[in-house]
Amino acid sequence: MSSKLVLVLNCGSSSLKFAIIDPINGEEQLSSLAECFHLPEARIKWKIDGTKNEAALGSGAAHSEAMAFIVNQILTAKPELAQAISAIGHRIVHGGEKFTKSVIINDEVVEGIKASIPFAPLHNPAGIIGLEEAKKAFPHLNDKHVAVFDTAFHQTMPVEAYLYALPYNLYKEHGIRRYGAHGTSHYYVSQQAAKELNKSIDKLNVITCHLGNGGSVTAVVNGQSVDTSMGLTPLEGLVMGTRSGDIDPAIVFHLHDALGMSVDQINTLLTKESGILGLTEVTNDCRYVEDNYDTKADAKRAMDVYCHRLAKYIAAYCALMEGRLDAIIFTGGIGENSALVRELSLKKLSLIGIKYDHERNLAARFGKSGKITTDDSIPALVIPTNEELVIAQDASRLTA
Repeated sequence: MSSKLVLVLNCGSSSLKFAIIDPINGEEQLSSLAECFHLPEARIKWKIDGTKNEAALGSGAAHSEAMAFIVNQILTAKPELAQAISAIGHRIVHGGEKFTKSVIINDEVVEGIKASIPFAPLHNPAGIIGLEEAKKAFPHLNDKHVAVFDTAFHQTMPVEAYLYALPYNLYKEHGIRRYGAHGTSHYYVSQQAAKELNKSIDKLNVITCHLGNGGSVTAVVNGQSVDTSMGLTPLEGLVMGTRSGDIDPAIVFHLHDALGMSVDQINTLLTKESGILGLTEVTNDCRYVEDNYDTKADAKRAMDVYCHRLAKYIAAYCALMEGRLDAIIFTGGIGENSALVRELSLKKLSLIGIKYDHERNLAARFGKSGKITTDDSIPALVIPTNEELVIAQDASRLTA
């Protein structure tokens, strides 16, 4: 076991992902997910030494109870693991314009994270809670905390990509612009694609599709993000699990003025009741949509809208590739596992030189990577993401 492991924390509003990773070889010594915070069924699952475990955290438990369980229950049984932690990496969703790369956390960085709370009201406060709880749990590492921002990779977008056609003063005074998200994942899979295609990263042109409960597409030109589908917040862009993605902004006025909905109700509708959930009226789970595509109208409706939007974004980003598209990349829970999403989307892209291969597509699932197009096609690749490894490597590098 390395003596310089990194603890990686990914705090959501109702969950906490925790991992201890060797930044050199990428091995996970411990992985854990605590979920259902603030509910009676709050629980924690973890895997250590190849063994899976699960326990209740107690009704209403949240971040502090989860961290206490990890430190006092899991790690006390393996003290050498805790002693080998040399740095702590935190996934922070929104860094605004201030943070263009990962940084060691100090008071100024915390204030910057707080300043971006309006753009990620669920995620950034959770990130700060995670930082506070980690400092309590590992007081000897207080100067070894690193923030890795989901927005950082997209800070290379040119002005024509990140500006909205709103009064320019709103950008100058209030920072209203497009920031994107999932940057750590888009960065990782573009780096991996460069290796698989045997190309220098600074000469790589790819379109990366991170598809999970949240989803985004990024145009990567010469290794840098030049456009991405998410905007000021993670609500813009693709159809997602519970988020609407792109809509006519006037729908908001109609919901308010004609249907009498409050601003809070509209916010809830667009972020928590739309997307796959809204279209099926049953679930936000893409597995249901895939399993029932041929037999249930709600599943077909949701899948067709989802893939229509995805294919449109991929095709649009071809216009930014400066004459050459090296590959389309699929990653994330849906991108890595849903053969049907990839099939329906790729079949819409024959005009740009995509030739779908059914057998290859079925083989590249459940953790397996691979090409899912024919040999004479522009490649479409499945590459499992590893945001935790990027966070661990950045934390190790900055605190060395």
